[in-house]
Order: sequence, then structure tokens, then C-alpha cells
Amino acid sequence: MSKLPFAIVTLLGLAACCQNNAAAGSDNDTIPSEPDSADLLFVGDAMQHGPQLKQALQEGGGKYYDYSRCFALVAPIVQQADYAVVNLEVPLGGGPTYHGYPNFSAPDAYAIALRDAGFDLFLTSNNHCLDSGMKAARRTLTALDSIGVDHIGTYSTTAQRDSLAPLIKNINGIKFAFLNYTYGTNGIPPRDGMEVALIDRDRMAAEIEKSRKKGAEIVCVTVHWGLEYMMHENESQRDLAGFLIDRGADMIIGAHPHVIQPMQVVRNEKENKDVLVVYSLGNFLSNQNDTDSRGGAMVKAHVERDSTGRATFRTATYDLHFTSKPTGRNTNYRVIPSRYADSIPAQYTRTWEMFQRNARKVLDECNVNVPYAK
Repeated sequence: MSKLPFAIVTLLGLAACCQNNAAAGSDNDTIPSEPDSADLLFVGDAMQHGPQLKQALQEGGGKYYDYSRCFALVAPIVQQADYAVVNLEVPLGGGPTYHGYPNFSAPDAYAIALRDAGFDLFLTSNNHCLDSGMKAARRTLTALDSIGVDHIGTYSTTAQRDSLAPLIKNINGIKFAFLNYTYGTNGIPPRDGMEVALIDRDRMAAEIEKSRKKGAEIVCVTVHWGLEYMMHENESQRDLAGFLIDRGADMIIGAHPHVIQPMQVVRNEKENKDVLVVYSLGNFLSNQNDTDSRGGAMVKAHVERDSTGRATFRTATYDLHFTSKPTGRNTNYRVIPSRYADSIPAQYTRTWEMFQRNARKVLDECNVNVPYAK
């Protein structure tokens, strides 16, 4: 396995997997002020398979879709972040019927529940974004607008992308830019002017440069990439990460494999800064059955302005969470953070233990300066 180009970055550990790993003076006559800082939270794929739709409708008494129980345990953690990001891997088709794999479509109630759990930014550029056609893809954008959340990755027109990408946010006095790209759309080409941000190096470089021109101090690039169900990143992911680091990205956050992959803090020597690379966060909520896809990771990234006035990524930690499936008529799918593992029903405890063991093995062996938060 090759490493990210040494001409671009110096790793704080190996770029490929499988190797573990200023004091400031004070003035007694002044009281230092607190620096600008922000904590961001990233989670993986929020999906809606058929059984999830059925259970949510049952929770609503067959009259509406109810997701209120799904995020009750994780919401306090999400809401502690200054800005929280989720990959919405399903169009909001508008009904009257909804469907799961392979052509996803979910009710607006799902996005509303994610918003109410504390998520601020919804990523929409992924391989399922066009599953239900161009009308549903456009409707997803207007639905997200109507519930008052930020979103990036798909656009109703090219002109809209030109005006809205990158997304610029001032978070606690620090100016962030967010960008979102996908490797493809399941063979469904965008039509009728619909714009999907695809992995295109020239376009990515141009939009990172545009972010800086708009005053962004921190550029976060979110990417739908990699191979499904592989718990280690591949050469293509490492190569693209190196490219994005060389173009000045500060955080690179990955999704798509539906399982966790390693996380690394990488040194960009050219710009004298650390960069966070997360290859895959796994699933946030889904009905997938393979043990390693039954949960995912939440990554908390801390950004801080130093004494010179420069805002940089400083540290990151991760925690694990598990999807507990229904155990009866009056239960629902639930995201259960590791700290609440005692809430996992007995019939799923063994699955959780196996998921956690497998995930921790990979991350303990391969992460570079991104420790377990628990």
C-alpha cells in the first residue's frame, strides 16, 4: 500500500493501515480571552430500508411516519456539537408511497427527526440521490429548505450549484466551507438540468480555491467513495485524500462503505497544519444485517483559533454507536451510543459486542491520533 505523497504531507503515522501509532507564555498583567473554537460532529449514512418505513408507519398508527424514538439516546450528544453533519442517503420523494432498497424514497418526517435530533447539515451527494428520479431529487432540496437545515451536494440547476457551492458557515466566529461529492449515482445520469457534485478533481480543486476566496478559514470536504463493506481504505481513497490535502483541505470526511474505516491526522508540511482524514464513518441508521454494518462512528473534530489569529483543525476523537432493531410492535429502530450499551436489547447484545470488537480492532491498529472518546 502506498502512502500519501511525501512531497505534499508528512503523516503522523502510516498513511496505509496497520501501524499504531506549545506551551504559551502568560502575562501576569493581562487576562487572556478565550480563543474562537468550534466542535463539529460527523456521522455516517442515514438510510431508510423497507422495514424501517414499515416500523415508522406502525409507530404513527398507520396514519403518519413516526421516528421520534430512533434518535432519543443520541440526540443529546449531537446537540452538544456546535455544528453536526449527517449523510442523508435517501431522497425525500413526497409520497404517497415510499420504498427502500434498491430505489430509496423516504418521508419528510425522517429528515425532520434528524433535524430535531440536532443535525445542522445534510449531505445529499451519494449514489442513491437520484434513485426516485429528478423530480424527487429536486423535491429533496425544497423539503430540506422547508425544515430549515443546511444541505450540500445536489442542486436543481448548474447555476444553483455555482451560487451555493461551497456552503460557507460562520461557526463561533470561525468561517467554514463545506463541500460534498460522490463517485456516482448508481448508473442514473442527472437529467433536465439536475446537478450532482461528482468526484472531479478539477472541479474539486476549483471549489476549494473558491472557498478560500470567499474567506473560508477551514475547508471540509465530504466524499462518498470507497468499496462497500471493506473495513480498510483502498489506494484510490488514499490518492484522492492526498490530492485534497495538497489543495488545502482541512478535513476530509468519507462515507459509502457502510462499515467503519480508519481515521488519521495527517501533517500538511507545505501549509504547516494538521488535516483530519476519516475514510468511512459507517452506518448511522439502517436495516443492514451484516455485523460490521450494524453501526458506525461519530467523529468530533475541534477547531481553534491560535494566538496568531489563525484557525486550524486541532484534535479529533471518535465514539461508536449501534443500530438496535425493533423487538416488538411498540418498538422502533434506535441509534444507541456506546455509553448506553446497557440499553441494547438482550437479543442484540452479542451482535453489538462483535460489531464493537471488529471496529475497535481496525481503529486501534490503524488510526493515527484519533483516539476512542469513551
